[in-house]
Amino acid sequence: MKNIVSTRTQRRSFWQHLALIGPAFVAGAWQFGPGNLTTAVQAGSGYQYTLIWVIVVSTILMIFLTDMCVRLGIKSPVSLISSIKDHLGGWVGVLAGIGVFLITLCFSVGNAVGSGLGLSMLFGGSPIMWTIICTAAVATLLLLRNVYRVVEKVLVVIVALMAIAFIASAFISNPDWAAAGAGLLPTFPSGAWLLIVALVGTNFSINAAFYTAYGTKERGRTEAEYRDVTIVDTIPGIIAPGIMTALVIVVAASVLGQTGEAAPTIVALAGIFEPLAGPIGSTVFALGFFGAAFSSMLANATAGGTMLSDGLGRGASSGSLTAKLVSAGILSFGVTVTVIFQSSPVQLIVIAQALTVFIAPVLAALIVIMANRSKLMHDMRNTWWQNVAGVIGLAAVLALSIRLLVTLIT
Repeated sequence: MKNIVSTRTQRRSFWQHLALIGPAFVAGAWQFGPGNLTTAVQAGSGYQYTLIWVIVVSTILMIFLTDMCVRLGIKSPVSLISSIKDHLGGWVGVLAGIGVFLITLCFSVGNAVGSGLGLSMLFGGSPIMWTIICTAAVATLLLLRNVYRVVEKVLVVIVALMAIAFIASAFISNPDWAAAGAGLLPTFPSGAWLLIVALVGTNFSINAAFYTAYGTKERGRTEAEYRDVTIVDTIPGIIAPGIMTALVIVVAASVLGQTGEAAPTIVALAGIFEPLAGPIGSTVFALGFFGAAFSSMLANATAGGTMLSDGLGRGASSGSLTAKLVSAGILSFGVTVTVIFQSSPVQLIVIAQALTVFIAPVLAALIVIMANRSKLMHDMRNTWWQNVAGVIGLAAVLALSIRLLVTLIT
C-alpha cells in the first residue's frame, strides 16, 4: 500500500510522460488512413461544412471506447480476447477475433488503394505497381521481431508530420470559420448518408480502440500510470486525428466546396493543398495521402493478425507465426481487391470504409460488457457516465449499420 501511494503521488518528468505515448496514437494513426482523408475531402467538397459535427461526435465517443480498452489492457491478466473467452465463453472470443479481422479486411482495401495512388502521384507509373511495392515493404517490416515497437514509433512520427501540414493548410486557405462553427450542429443533407456512415466508420474506429488494449498490455501499463496515460496518450492520441479530419473538411470546403460536387478523383482531392503550396500542392497532398495509407496499413495488418490469432487460440502476440500469416493475408486481400476494382478508386475507398459499421456494434457491445465486469475490473470498472457514453456509441453504430443496409438494398 505504501508503494502504491508513493507511486501515485510521484510527479513524472517531461520525458517520463513522453515515454507513455504510444497505444492510443497507434489507434489514431489507424483511424487517419486514406479512407479517412478521402471521405473528409468528399464531405467538404460536396457538403461544405455541414458534416463537421460527425467528426466531433465520433471523436468524443472514440475517446470513451478507447479509455475502456486502456483500462481493460491494464486490468486483464491476459489479452483482451482471452479475457472475453474466460468471462463470456470461448465462442464469443472467437467471434471477436473474426469480427476485427473482417473490419481490417475492409480497411486494407483503402490502405492498398491509397498507398498506390499516393506514390503514383509522387513518382509516376501505375498505381497498382506502387500498391504492390508498398505492400511488400509493409510485409517486410512485419517480419521484424519487435514489430509493435517499430510500428508505434513510425506511426507517431507520421501523425505528427501530417498534423502540421493540415493545420497550416486550414489557416492559409482562409475558410469561412462562422460556417464551420455552424457545422457543429447536426444536419443530414440529402444524399449524404453513405458518406456519413463512412465518416463514422473511419473516425469511430472501434477495432482500433479494441487493439489499444493489446498495445497497453504489450507496453506493461499499470493502474498507477492510468491517469497520466489518459492525459498524454489516450485523449491526445484520439483527438489528434479528429482535429486533422475536421481541418481537412474545412480546407476542402474552402477550396473545393464552391461547386457543391464531391471531388470524384484523386487529382481533384489533391486540390485542397493548392493554397498551402501552390503548384506543388498536389505533391504535398500525395505525401500526406501516402503517409496516411502507409501508417494505417502497418497498424491494420498488425492488429488484424494479432487479434485473429488470439481469437483462434494461436497466441496474442504480433510476433507469432499465425499473426504474421494472417497479416500477410490481410495485405494480400487489399492488393487483390484493388487490382480487381481499380476503375473508381475514390468510391471504392468510401464504400469499403462504410462496410466496417456492420461489424462495429458487436465489438462495441463486447467492450462495454467487459469494462463492466466487476470480477475483472474491480475499482476500474465503468462509471455510470462512462456507460452512458458507451451505450450512445453502441446505439449510433447499430443505427448506422441498419441505415447502411437499407441504403444498399434500396
